[in-house]
Amino acid sequence: MKRWGAPRIAAVSVGLIMVLLIGVLATRRNAMERQRSSPLVGRVAPEVAGPDLLNGGRARLSDGAGKWILVNFFASWCVPCAKEHPELVKFAAAHQASGEVSIFAVVFEDQPKGVKAFFAKRGGGWPVVDEPRAAVDYGVTGVPESFLIAPNGVVVGKLTGGVRLASLETTLARFKAAYAAANASTTVAP
Repeated sequence: MKRWGAPRIAAVSVGLIMVLLIGVLATRRNAMERQRSSPLVGRVAPEVAGPDLLNGGRARLSDGAGKWILVNFFASWCVPCAKEHPELVKFAAAHQASGEVSIFAVVFEDQPKGVKAFFAKRGGGWPVVDEPRAAVDYGVTGVPESFLIAPNGVVVGKLTGGVRLASLETTLARFKAAYAAANASTTVAP
């Protein structure tokens, strides 16, 4: 019986590792599935309320009831948050006239001074609250993370990582169409 030798053992080992890696990658959830990977999807969004760091007064998520709301968890120290912020500013501007979509930001492990400087430099005028309990309620473990809430207050999607305007608009359009179809099928004609 011939002995295998170190080169053959190494080659077989590398081959097995490659097969395992391919198996893991092939069975991994795609980006769309990861968007929905929150136990909140399909449930009423938890209320978030607190002092509005930019506009003064108190802001509540429920103040936006009846419209689409993008709840964005962010931090001023977060590089992907800084990259996505101009996209959020464009998104807010694109929907400002219709008033059917708004952004509600929640500070994640940050200081009010840093948040105010972040917005002063990058723009944006939506409510920004510092309510640490909200991250727990939404299951946020890192930023940026966003949740899309339908006009009926139900979370319809979760977006992890920095958002881009085009993909955000596509996602919104898809959920709006599904929402309209669901409501049309439950509406009784007079």
